Amino acid sequence: MNSKYAILLDGGFVTKKLQGQLKRFPTAADDEKECQRIAQHPLLANRDLLRIYFYDASPAKDKLTNPIDGSALDLSATQEFRAHMSLLDTLELTPNFAVRRGEVVAHGWKLGSRAFQNMMKAPRAPAAQDIVPDLEQKGVDLRIGLDIARLALREMVDIIVVVTGDSDLVPAFRFARREGVRVYLDHMGHGVRRELKAHADIII
Repeated sequence: MNSKYAILLDGGFVTKKLQGQLKRFPTAADDEKECQRIAQHPLLANRDLLRIYFYDASPAKDKLTNPIDGSALDLSATQEFRAHMSLLDTLELTPNFAVRRGEVVAHGWKLGSRAFQNMMKAPRAPAAQDIVPDLEQKGVDLRIGLDIARLALREMVDIIVVVTGDSDLVPAFRFARREGVRVYLDHMGHGVRRELKAHADIII
């Protein structure tokens, strides 16, 4: 019987990387294409795919008021919200995909990174367009770590391919390897910490 592998996608990371490459919000077809690229790796040849797990949080749908000019922002009415929901809903119905959802919590507003850089060079009072919603994703890393442990403990796969750039997953990588499962890391060309690479068997 052929050995099995699973692909675990850190959805927020993958979406950001694909968005940078494609210059648009990625679709489910784009994620499928990435997984096909991974499946074609020589080290995965003649192995059976168990499942592709996609971890992400549903986009925030809060209604926020800009504290500088009082304008209202309905996050659920944005184009990005619709594209994000379409991505998750489509992936849930895509063969061999399982979507694991965390949550997003809105903490008000914060200074945008571009505005911060500009204001460091030329100090000025912030304007309404300088601030952006302060959103925090919760529960995604936990779900990835739990699934890595479950797949390893139940001996469901021999190889776990994790697409991420998050070094918080190092303990999960270490655990899986101690259980005899090989861990392959795909960081999509993103700069990652050395310890994340050190606890993967192969970087693809």
